[in-house]
Amino acid sequence: MHRLAVGCFFSLQGLSFASWGSRIPTIQQQMGLSETALGGVLLALPLGLLLSLPLAGWMIAKVGSRSVLLAAGVLYCATLVAIGYATSPLQLVMALFVFGFGGNLMNISVNTQGVGVEALYQKSIMASFHGLWSLAGFTGAAIGTLMIGEGVSPFHHFLLIMALSIVAIALASRFVLREDVNTDADKPIFVMPDKSLIDLGVICFFAMICEGAMFDWSGVYFKKVLGAENAWIGAGYTAFMCTMAGTRFVADWFTSRFGLQRILQASGVLTASGLLIAVLLPHLYTAIVGFLLVGAGISAVVPLLYSAAGKSKVMSPGVALAAVSTIGFFGFLIGPPLIGFIAGATSLRISFTVIAVMGLSIAVVATRSKSIAS
Repeated sequence: MHRLAVGCFFSLQGLSFASWGSRIPTIQQQMGLSETALGGVLLALPLGLLLSLPLAGWMIAKVGSRSVLLAAGVLYCATLVAIGYATSPLQLVMALFVFGFGGNLMNISVNTQGVGVEALYQKSIMASFHGLWSLAGFTGAAIGTLMIGEGVSPFHHFLLIMALSIVAIALASRFVLREDVNTDADKPIFVMPDKSLIDLGVICFFAMICEGAMFDWSGVYFKKVLGAENAWIGAGYTAFMCTMAGTRFVADWFTSRFGLQRILQASGVLTASGLLIAVLLPHLYTAIVGFLLVGAGISAVVPLLYSAAGKSKVMSPGVALAAVSTIGFFGFLIGPPLIGFIAGATSLRISFTVIAVMGLSIAVVATRSKSIAS
């Protein structure tokens, strides 16, 4: 039941985030935001994420991941409704900031729970947890596409997601782990990460840039560059989430078979290749194929990095995860606005080319890192 309950919270987070991502083009149109203005608005979400990072590690170390997870889960889905209710860019910025803050509290706490469940099962299952996140994200994207086609407003769409989430939280809360593993009161809460955690964080940085591009800009790319009809605007995002979910369910086996370094190398090459296909062949079906490759490439990177960080011998799991996430989420911070600013100066195709270089950097850093190779 522990695995099922923790998996439920991964799913709820993926559903809420994908629901927001699927409606970005609608909200952009309703508020009349240009690509540059949208990039500036989107900056609020990763700022909230980053501000919560040191607080998340401290709170989990002090009160445990269970309490943080339950509170953050309610905050996250409630803020989603506030995003849909926003009627001005300022209100949207404020809601996105809180959405990012609560989302990261939930992210660190649920991954800490995942490390604990891995310890109970004594095998790698973190990627499958993230697979549930992506599967729920795929479902959320599909629901979003349906809502767009039916003309349902983001507010009423998000209200439905919140109602489902509250019921699920109430049912799953009884079975999440009450105590975290690998905790030690003598371990310092604030300490510099060692070389291995820094390497994990740098790779996480590049991965988060690529993920952020898919979450926030895939719909805009299909609408602005490909000229997709409304019913197809979410197709790229849906394709990305589909392969991301499916690949995560087999990533643990491949990692055990080939090792972390080789999986990260392959992930970087696949991610860059998919983005370049979408850029060089800007047509509906070729772009969908490209986004399928991006989803397969980026799928295993973050969960495997989190699993490795949770096994740190110098920090407790929550603090180690927060340390890696602090480095990684700088990518989430600069990725979406970077695309908007570059697109404003040049084009969205040039922006996605830059993101392809970031994807390839995953393979480069993994190849050069001695700690990952060992």
